[in-house]
Amino acid sequence: MIRWILFALLFLMITLYGFQAVRTVTKQMWVYYLFFGIAILVAGNFIVQFTMSSEGRVLTTAKSFAFGFLLAFMAFNLVIIPFLIGEDIIRGIIGLYDKFVTKNETFHAPSRRKFVSQVALGLAAIPFSSLLYGMFKGKYDFRVLNYTLHFEDLPEAFDGYKLTQISDIHSGSFDNKEKIEYAVDLINEQQSDVLLFTGDMVNNKASEMLPWKDTFAKLKAKDGKFSVLGNHDYGDYVDWNSPEDKAQNLEDLKTIQKDIGFDLLLNESRYLEKDGQRLALVGVENWGKGGFKKAGNLEKASSEINADDFKILMSHDPSHWEAKVLNDPYHYHLTLSGHTHGMQFGIEIPGWIKWSPAKWRYKQWAGIYTELDQYINVNRGFGYLGYPGRVGIWPEITVIELKKGPKSA
Repeated sequence: MIRWILFALLFLMITLYGFQAVRTVTKQMWVYYLFFGIAILVAGNFIVQFTMSSEGRVLTTAKSFAFGFLLAFMAFNLVIIPFLIGEDIIRGIIGLYDKFVTKNETFHAPSRRKFVSQVALGLAAIPFSSLLYGMFKGKYDFRVLNYTLHFEDLPEAFDGYKLTQISDIHSGSFDNKEKIEYAVDLINEQQSDVLLFTGDMVNNKASEMLPWKDTFAKLKAKDGKFSVLGNHDYGDYVDWNSPEDKAQNLEDLKTIQKDIGFDLLLNESRYLEKDGQRLALVGVENWGKGGFKKAGNLEKASSEINADDFKILMSHDPSHWEAKVLNDPYHYHLTLSGHTHGMQFGIEIPGWIKWSPAKWRYKQWAGIYTELDQYINVNRGFGYLGYPGRVGIWPEITVIELKKGPKSA
């Protein structure tokens, strides 16, 4: 109860600042009613969804949208606040100057300037509209990102070999079957040799994938489809009636992955063979720094392959790369990860800027990185979680072509 009271007070304070800007710009009463009507609907829906839901801690679509609308409205008001506080400071200084220097009998601060509020409202509209766009359009704006990576020790038979990586499906968040079917068709259009999925098929429960199982079963790759588990696949973020129910949920998810056609690698390896040559595909269970699950066992996963094999490692959390993979004597040529979602928000203009709040937590948060003659690709994710949208960091289908030759400068 205390946290909801604090939330209400904070929300009210932030909303009142936004209203000050609106009131300075217009005297139309219907605008005032509209502004406070939206505020009440946004805050009320958020409180209802997160206090009265029968789903407990499960992040439902309704909860996600309630959070998304709250985020958009708060962002609108938070952009306004610095302008108005800055103006209040100036107004206060002027008022104090008039009182103590020019000897006015009463303290009187000048009125708010309409121009300042207009600028504040104009700038506030940018994140507000962007977040709304991300909720209704951006989350399904799938992008195919192509990379060509060179390796001197790549087996000749695999020169030009193409792999498609997808990650972080989070099927429990989907709300548009047509868009997901489009994305599956887009993946198949890449005609890669192998398809690799790097974890987080669901938000919490295996049942979230049931409505989408037939759709994802249409994924094709001539050399197979392989997968690993992500942190959300273990059901650690939801309340279960018993440990047995939780364990059964994981078994159900494994069965669903098999039905879809994925070969799920649980600290295991497989060989991909072509023209008498082969490369090793290694898949670990989730391993993440901090409080994330550490079920991944790299040594066990690689116990059936040779140190001199060319290796592709599937590991959901990119923090595993620096913590365990980079300095492993087995030398993993290419690691494929996901997990970060690129925070689903950021600015990316190729060749100019690449920024997201995700970089404050993860050194490798999106795209290709290289160290010690090894690569990692961090996929930005196929789905979304929490905020039901994407702004600037679009859902990603990665296509990587392996080429034999010296590493590009």
